[in-house]
Amino acid sequence: MNSNRFAAVAAFLGALAVILGAFGAHAIGDKVSAKDLETWKTGAHYHLVHAVALLTLSLWDRKGSYRVVAWLWVAGIVIFGGSLYALVLSQVKVLGAITPLGGLCLILGWLVLGVKLLKTESD
Repeated sequence: MNSNRFAAVAAFLGALAVILGAFGAHAIGDKVSAKDLETWKTGAHYHLVHAVALLTLSLWDRKGSYRVVAWLWVAGIVIFGGSLYALVLSQVKVLGAITPLGGLCLILGWLVLGVKLLKTESD
């Protein structure tokens, strides 16, 4: 996927984060427990932060050298945020076991970015 496509994906993920954040605040806010609402907010927060990071990366990385970082963040958003949203809506607690895999993707994306930046600096 080229950087323009990642930028478009980031834009759509950003819009989705806002929609889901609003959904959590207005549509389910009074229908779920306070703990579940915090879980939803955590998913929406990480979702939006990483959509913005993905957009920034894709606009900066015109050569596609950091594509692995972009894919890790996309996977992390989908798995981390998606599992939290699904957990709150379905109350299927086993979905919480998937969430750390998404978090790991987000963390690995940041670590790969840092390593690649250090390597680029030394070249």
